[in-house]
Formats: sequence, C-alpha cells, structure tokens
Amino acid sequence: MTPLWTSEEAQGATLAIPGRPFEVNGLSIDTRTLQKGDLFVALKGDNRDGHDFVKAAFEAGAGAALVSREPPGLAPGSALLTVAHTQRGLEDLARAARARASARIVGVTGSAGKTTTKELLRLALGALGATHCSAASYNNHWGVPLSLAALPRDARYGVFEIGMNHFGEIRNLVSFVQPHVALVTTIAPAHLEFFGSCEAIADAKSEIFEGLAPGGVALLPADSPYRDRLAARARQAHVSRILRFGETGDARLLSYDESAESCHVKADVLGTPVEFRVGAPGRHIAGNALAALLAVAVLDGDVLNAAAALKTFSALKGRGARFAAAGVDVIDESYNANSASMAAALALLTSAKGRRVAVLGDMLEMGPEGAAHHAGLAAPIDAAKADLVFLCGEQMRALWDALPPSRRGAWARTSAELLPRLADAIHAGDTVLVKGSNGSKMSVIVDALKARAA
Repeated sequence: MTPLWTSEEAQGATLAIPGRPFEVNGLSIDTRTLQKGDLFVALKGDNRDGHDFVKAAFEAGAGAALVSREPPGLAPGSALLTVAHTQRGLEDLARAARARASARIVGVTGSAGKTTTKELLRLALGALGATHCSAASYNNHWGVPLSLAALPRDARYGVFEIGMNHFGEIRNLVSFVQPHVALVTTIAPAHLEFFGSCEAIADAKSEIFEGLAPGGVALLPADSPYRDRLAARARQAHVSRILRFGETGDARLLSYDESAESCHVKADVLGTPVEFRVGAPGRHIAGNALAALLAVAVLDGDVLNAAAALKTFSALKGRGARFAAAGVDVIDESYNANSASMAAALALLTSAKGRRVAVLGDMLEMGPEGAAHHAGLAAPIDAAKADLVFLCGEQMRALWDALPPSRRGAWARTSAELLPRLADAIHAGDTVLVKGSNGSKMSVIVDALKARAA
C-alpha cells in the first residue's frame, strides 16, 4: 500500500528539521482515536498542548509525530517531524496534499445541513469511485487542514465541510481546499451574535466562492430568500457557472413522501429524471440529497447510480438519529440548532402516530433578537401539531410564554433539571424530539433516554 506521507515528502512540505525516516498512513490529533501508523499532530489549544500526549501517541502505535519541540520521555529514535509551529505545519501538509491530488473536490458550507450533505456526498460519490471526506464535523481551523492533509493521493473525489462563526474564516479555509464545486446548503439565523443579520451571514458563507478552482461551479439553495445575494457574491468572485437546487432550479424536487424510516424522492437533475430513496425522513434531508446529486452531475458523475446509493444513508447522531426507549420513539437532534434547523426538525413530528413531544433547548448566539427567534418557534410547533413541549434555558422562556397552556409540558433552566419532569410525562407510544444548541446540553436528555432503553 502506498503510504499517505513519507518523511521525505512531509519534510519537503513543511520545511521540517530532518529526523528518522518514516511512513504514515493517516493523521490524528487525539490519542483516543489514533490508528496504528498515524502521524500524530501535537496541536496547542487554549486548554491543552498536544505535546503532552506525544509519548502516549507513540505507545498507541503512532508512526511519527509532528511537533515544535521534543517532548520528554520519548523512546530513543522516535520519528519526529519538527517544525516551527504545528498548526502551520499541518496547514503546509494540507496545501501539499491538495497540490498533488487529482481528485475532484467539493466544498460544503451553510447554516445547517453541512455534515448531513457531506455524508450524502460520501455515499453518492463513493458509488462512483474512491471518495475521501472530512471526518465527523471537522470544519474549523484545524479540522479542515487535518482532513485535507489526509486526502489519499489516489482518491477520485474529496468532500470537505467548511464552517465559520466570524468573517474571514471560510476565506482562509477554502484557500486550502480549492474546490471544483462550492455548495451552500442554506442561510439561516445562526451566529447572529457575531454577524447581526442574515445578509451578513450570507456574505460570510459566500467567501467559499473565492477559493474555487478555475472553472469551478457554485451551487445555491433556490428557495432561500438570500439566493440572489449569494449569486451576486459568486459573480463578484468571478464564478461563471451558478446552479440552483430546491423546489425550482437546475435540480428540482418533483415529489416527496416519507415514512418513519426513510423518504422517497422524485427529482429532475440537470434534465435527468431521478427517483430514489434516502434512508432517513425529512424534507430537509431530501433537499440535502438533491444538492448532493447536483454536485455529482456537475462533476460528470453517474447521477442515477449515485442516487441509488442514498438508500443506505442513516441519520447521524445528534442530527436526526432515532432509537426506541421503553416504547418511546426518540429523535436525536441534540447536536446544534438555529431557527431553520429547529423548524426542519419539528416537521419530523408530523408523521408520528402517537403523542408528539418536543423537548427543546436554547438556540445560542442568536444576538439581541434572540427572544423573538425563540418565540417564533411557536409557529412550526403548531404546524407539527406537537402535543407537549418541554423547554430548557433562559431564552426558551420567550417560547414558553408564546405557547398555549395546552401544549406546555415544563420549563427548566437546564436540561438536567428538565429531565425528571420529562421522564414522568412520557409513556409508550410517544414520539420525542430532542433538539437544542450544543451548549444547551440536550445530549444529557438523549443519554438518559438511551439509559432508559437499556
């Protein structure tokens, strides 16, 4: 097997001090998930310094370590790639990986649906050839270069998720990725605390177009009120081909039906009729799948075979994954939340056969209009015909006040305080949706329900 990096290649990419020769087959920044033969990258964060874990990395089977200094306690002759700054060294590897790659690359950003769309692309493109994707939600200043530096030299396709919460972040990250296709899933009021308006969020997301490879294509959500602004920003970045997906556009949703476990979609993708099943319900999931297939079409892939692969998709942990707990059907949407993703998740309750129970935590970083955004969730709750609503967090008080008494389950300051009230109220036959921003710790409730299942 051809190694991912040899010591000679890595030294050339990073201008590292030469050390003992090595070959590595992957990269890791976490000794708990490190695979034998990985290059361990000793990043220094606000709370931890990866150099403190280099010895443990070698004990776990690391093939080499990227460091800025030699940590104490290492065995003589340990393979070290010594650079001036490990974050910069990682970025140097990422740029070198991109330069040597022949893969066709997709970059994905948006206010919601990034990771789901990335996973759909993994399946769709994976049906056509060797495909490398960002791991988990590795979409920040270390996650993007880490994922890119791990791009196999023989990959046919690469898919990279790119996130942000400030201006300039995507501009920097996309300069590493240089995608052939830049896909924006949606624009929604997320991180409003830092941006102030959705127009500003659209502008920040539009930075992805600035890093497109020559001749690259921009894919935009046709149903977004910010589609024209996104298109204008793409043209400003000299993107000549701009395509749209949604109820209208170049990839059009023609019909949609769902069950508790999947959805059935009919669509038209650049003139090709496509009928397929996705292994998770939700109109937003169908929209993400449509965007993925449009990317496949742009890359000259086989859309029909790519679509057929989507039946094996399953909703991700914290992003719609389902499990049964003592007769209760639980929908785990606990990873993150904004107004748009809340509405999409609540819509999943409409197909429930028993009582519909929504358990919602604060949407964070919503800015001065946060109370109004929380109170505004009363409309999608009503559309979903939710029977009971349980809320936690200070901002969710606004929604509590906006709900009719018949829907009020309980409110508490924290998810831990809410848990016993919820546990006493639910019973077999209920469908329980759990969603909130990661900082609202709705995973506490999900974990408790899983324990109840066990």
